Amino acid sequence: MRIVKIQFSAAGKLYDFNAGDLELKVGDRVVVETERGRSIARVAISPIDFDANEASEGIKKILRLALPDDLAAAERNRQREQEAASFCQAKISERSMEMKLVKVEYLFDGSKAIFYFTADGRVDFRELVKDLAHQFHTRIEMRQIGVRDEAKMVGGIGICGRELCCSSFLRDFAPVSVKMAKEQNLALNPTKISGQCGRLLCCLGYEFETYCSLRKGLPKCGKHVQCGAIEGEVVKVDVLGGTFTLKTSDGQQHSLQSGEFSTVDASERPRKQAKEPESVKAAPKGDTPQNARPRRDRRSGRDKGKDRDRPANSGQPEKEKP
Repeated sequence: MRIVKIQFSAAGKLYDFNAGDLELKVGDRVVVETERGRSIARVAISPIDFDANEASEGIKKILRLALPDDLAAAERNRQREQEAASFCQAKISERSMEMKLVKVEYLFDGSKAIFYFTADGRVDFRELVKDLAHQFHTRIEMRQIGVRDEAKMVGGIGICGRELCCSSFLRDFAPVSVKMAKEQNLALNPTKISGQCGRLLCCLGYEFETYCSLRKGLPKCGKHVQCGAIEGEVVKVDVLGGTFTLKTSDGQQHSLQSGEFSTVDASERPRKQAKEPESVKAAPKGDTPQNARPRRDRRSGRDKGKDRDRPANSGQPEKEKP
């Protein structure tokens, strides 16, 4: 069995079909039967011979190469999609609906029109569907998509100056985290590490594993390590160059290659004894400084120095002498 991989849109998912006896090459337009009906697709990978037992069950067969009439019908559908998008956008603005129309897709036979849109929450579009069905006399399907799918459909130019990865070659979206940016020493500025969709750049994951493997032989910044006879604090790490900079206690900096080093325990590092300021130094015995505060009794909360000057019966009035 000859299996060929096709795609229905640029950088779209690949689907396996039975090529049969057709001589196909990359870029050929073919007509296939799908769950939604007939459609035109493009060959992404040339046919490969597989054992019939290894092929997945229920694989469908390509009907034929696309004829000029098929391509003309597809072009008419593109024009109908533009008209439907303009009409739908006008109705959305008229009804002040909180949704954004992204794309309109007509099936090959024109039996259904799919409207892709984005929204922050649920949208009641029942009246909108009635207007669209009355205008175009076909089945209407409203499909809500995410912001990444929107960027994939619309396309554009990224901050790198090239076409967006998702609309040019990236077929599936992989999870991306801020940890990937930290591992590559990138500035955690949302405008620098976010794409046009507002999510983290997909390209952050391209070199993440490489950085992780290169960083294994290097210490982290701020660690106190000893490499040979040199001991100090790591102040800079060059992952791609495989070097790190040590700052010793005397202020000198040494650039070393990644290799064997040992981490110095905090308890083993010599501690600097802080000098006691002169104003806090204890006064000699027998002398009481003028600005010294009297000691306070913890139980009574009174100053002990003040109690000495008070009479013993200070709490009661003195009796008059006869």
